[in-house]
Amino acid sequence: MKKNIALVTGGFSSEAVISYRSAVTIENNIDQEKFNVYKIDINLQGWFYQIAGGEKIEINKNDFSLQMESEKIKFDAVFIGMHGTPGEDGKLQGYFDTLKIPYSSCDATTSAITFNKRFTVAVAALSGIHVAKSVHIYQQTKFEALQISQQLTFPVFVKPSNGGSSIGMSKVYESTELESAILKAFEEDNQVLIEEMVVGREFTVGVFQTNGNIVVLPITEVKTDKDFFDFEAKYEGASTEITPAEIEETVAAKIREEAKKIYTIFNCRGVVRIDFIYSEMEQVPYMLEINTIPGQSDASIVPMQVKAMGWSLKEFYSKLIDECF
Repeated sequence: MKKNIALVTGGFSSEAVISYRSAVTIENNIDQEKFNVYKIDINLQGWFYQIAGGEKIEINKNDFSLQMESEKIKFDAVFIGMHGTPGEDGKLQGYFDTLKIPYSSCDATTSAITFNKRFTVAVAALSGIHVAKSVHIYQQTKFEALQISQQLTFPVFVKPSNGGSSIGMSKVYESTELESAILKAFEEDNQVLIEEMVVGREFTVGVFQTNGNIVVLPITEVKTDKDFFDFEAKYEGASTEITPAEIEETVAAKIREEAKKIYTIFNCRGVVRIDFIYSEMEQVPYMLEINTIPGQSDASIVPMQVKAMGWSLKEFYSKLIDECF
């Protein structure tokens, strides 16, 4: 008997536009012979399933069910294809936990920790993972840009602690530019992370678990003529992603080892994407961040890595759904 799968997309943040792109890829590649797929749009106007004719049917939030004429549809599992809040920060995961509905992503605790960039690097550092030196500030606390600049070596990256797709992020070369960059980041979040730049090559890699084994996808090297891997570079073609990365096996092995270690330390589930800077001077990978709901659009990296491994997306998404059970 085919299982009912809710593909959740949308969201309450500016990343919703990316969620909708990811949902198209996921919906087109979920095995329809194994699963009945219902795309559920969760946005500020409500939680809806849209039928072929355009009519929207509201989800019953009491049990996350769908009333279709005389049939009540209950879901066996949820595939979370939503970037930003509430699908990437643990809120939906906690909701599904209370309803005892399995889902494809990390649990509520891991999602909440990794969504906050400062908490992520703090946990990683305590576990022996190399991370950049940083300063964390809150919007309600008065900050002195000069004082912060004296604690760090420029250039630095200023980014919202909670958020993704490089929205609100800046690269700052001089202390005089720091305050405006912090204010820009505060437009997206009430917490800001200011992080020293690590010089090296940028790599990113997808990691997932299947049948009790942690699998590291082929590594991608990210190159861009932009100042950093910003929104335009990620989603509008202003970057080059080389998959698999053209690197020595000794370097690849170090990145794979760190990726598996991070996946285990943070108790990850489903597929995550971990970003690294490899310091050629120190010959070690520095972790930048963990994306627990990595993009799945045509321009996204994880689908490219899956194909480079020799798998189809249909096979990959089936593995992720099977892991829910």
